[in-house]
Amino acid sequence: MSWNRVLLFSSILFYVCIQQQFWAGSSINKNKSMVEHLQRYGIVQSKKVTEAMESVDRALFVPDGSSAYEDSPMPIGFNATISAPHMHATCLQLLEKNLQPGMHALDVGSGTGYLTACFALMVGPQGRAVGVEHIPELVAMSLKNVEKSAAAPLLKDGSLALHVGDGREGWPEFAPYDAIHVGAAAPEIPKPLIDQLKPGGRLVIPVGNIYQELKVVDKNEDGSVKVRTETSVRYVPLTSKEAQLRGY
Repeated sequence: MSWNRVLLFSSILFYVCIQQQFWAGSSINKNKSMVEHLQRYGIVQSKKVTEAMESVDRALFVPDGSSAYEDSPMPIGFNATISAPHMHATCLQLLEKNLQPGMHALDVGSGTGYLTACFALMVGPQGRAVGVEHIPELVAMSLKNVEKSAAAPLLKDGSLALHVGDGREGWPEFAPYDAIHVGAAAPEIPKPLIDQLKPGGRLVIPVGNIYQELKVVDKNEDGSVKVRTETSVRYVPLTSKEAQLRGY
């Protein structure tokens, strides 16, 4: 095993250690039960996030044979992971006010498409949910996953879209965005994402290298931004396609 791969697996293990695992997968075998656990631990706090997570079955967005409802990140191939349920719930709660019907949302590093599907249900057919992922095979996988989910009608009508691209550059076509989520850790907050954030909008992004923090970026009406730290996290790096495929 190469040193880069050792570092990758160590990073995933470290993520699990510093982000409390609220339950083991063996005791949870239904999507609704997973959401109920997230409510019990105070992570899911609103009706809107509850409805989105209950509607989008996580089992459709994880590799076959995985413990779909285990509170843990999982490898999805190509040196990428799907985040643990409690991290998805945390980000949905942080972005809830910016995921109202008719709003625009961008999911950078959309992976298997799970969170993009949740965004789409929350902003509805009058809104726009865009996922950007630089691994074409993952985009193809995410499209198939969404087609099997409750968000399938939104994919069909075009209010949900998944694209191949470098998420560090955002997706200007449907900017500005009310909500932007980044599913990998950047060494610093990419300027294009701040530029594509709407005044009054919010960006949630993990930032850092070995030590990472989940940053919440709010853009004021005058275009200035306010940044705060929500919690310590561990994500795979937000990097180029080539570096990711090499194992960073």
